[in-house]
Amino acid sequence: MTASRHKTTDAAAGAGEPGRGGPPGADLLAALLDGMDAALCALDAGGTITHWNREAERILGWSAEEAVGRHGFSGWAVRRADAGEVQRRLMAAMEAPGRQVHEFALLRKDGGRVLVRTQSARVVGADGRPAGVYCAFSEVHAQIDLERSIALSEALFDDASWGVVLVDVDLRPAVVNAHAARALGAGRSSALGRPLGEVVVQGVEELEGALHHVLAEGAPRGLVELWVTVATAGGEQQRRCWRSGFLRLASPLAEEPVPLGVGWLFHDVTEAKLAEQEADRMRFRSSQLHRAGRAAAECEDPVEAATAYLDFSLPGFADHALIDLAEAEGERLVRAAATPAGAPGPCAPVAGGGLPVRYPPGHPAFQSVERCGSVRASAGAAAAGEWAAQRQWPSDAAHALCTVLRSRGRTLGVLTFLRGPGRPAFERQDAVYAESVAALAAASLDLAQVTGQGAGG
Repeated sequence: MTASRHKTTDAAAGAGEPGRGGPPGADLLAALLDGMDAALCALDAGGTITHWNREAERILGWSAEEAVGRHGFSGWAVRRADAGEVQRRLMAAMEAPGRQVHEFALLRKDGGRVLVRTQSARVVGADGRPAGVYCAFSEVHAQIDLERSIALSEALFDDASWGVVLVDVDLRPAVVNAHAARALGAGRSSALGRPLGEVVVQGVEELEGALHHVLAEGAPRGLVELWVTVATAGGEQQRRCWRSGFLRLASPLAEEPVPLGVGWLFHDVTEAKLAEQEADRMRFRSSQLHRAGRAAAECEDPVEAATAYLDFSLPGFADHALIDLAEAEGERLVRAAATPAGAPGPCAPVAGGGLPVRYPPGHPAFQSVERCGSVRASAGAAAAGEWAAQRQWPSDAAHALCTVLRSRGRTLGVLTFLRGPGRPAFERQDAVYAESVAALAAASLDLAQVTGQGAGG
């Protein structure tokens, strides 16, 4: 690199040619000037250009040899009609403290015009008096793009309605916006640098798998829905669905892309997903009841029709179904039909008419008869096998739903649905569905008793 790029006049302070009596820092100064991302030029107190770096040459096309030594910009880098005003505003920085910001239309070497934004400030000589000005400039559109990027970043990390987390290459949060901090149940600073497993209770494997994929392969084409469990500020755990997008971040300063981490944007769609799941569940159950009604209509035996309703209600709902009919004004229950205890199978009448079941007092089935409604029960912390054995249910039962069988104002018995430990406990909407099944099955069982067919005849 020659020193002529930065000094051709005696007024150029501090940039002598190397090896020709220049100051010892000339080479370093030349390297710094040419390595800058912004265009830079300098003028002495008389308005003569003393420095011109490579970025200035790239933007305007004028080389340092063509620029250094010229007096002002008139006739080559600025139209003559504008030259006086441009020169006056630039040189005014010698008399003003701080930096002055202006926008000028400069001329390229090829004759085109480019709008630049300049920042100029005075240069003070060894005697403390103004010795000139320096001017850093860049194309306005590039500056606006930079300002937009900064403004977008600040908006995202301030009050965006999406959660935004910057995750470093070690999969630890580096920056968290306010929305994400609330979703994670942590403060904006307390989540930083911690493993994701400390802020996400369940589902962290899927989240980390997505982040690893982004770092290795790039961002997925579409959004990803992740179900996670997070701890709230009160210590409770909530299961949430986050619709997430990922961006791989790379340093713009490196010659080759160097991963800085992953930008993770997410939005909580739990309520919408639960509503979708509930709608799908209702459609499926409605379809099953419709199919059950058509199948029951083809059964000659009313008890067979009742068990048909149970067979169609079990898929996706429960593992076992039991029908216990009431005798002696509800003081005794007799097993009339049941699904196999050891393996999946259809609900079938008990051979030989069935025997009274040995339910202890306070059994959920008796509670259902007393309340004329539904009763839910679960093993909870107790061992499922022991809990089920005490209640005379199959050993793999961990959750139960008992609902009364009523027809024509009479209690006919109890319908019991059972789930294994791998399923969630029955909820209120499950009880509503069970009651719908029980009403249909009770009508068939009532017909069987009236006609003297099947169980309870």
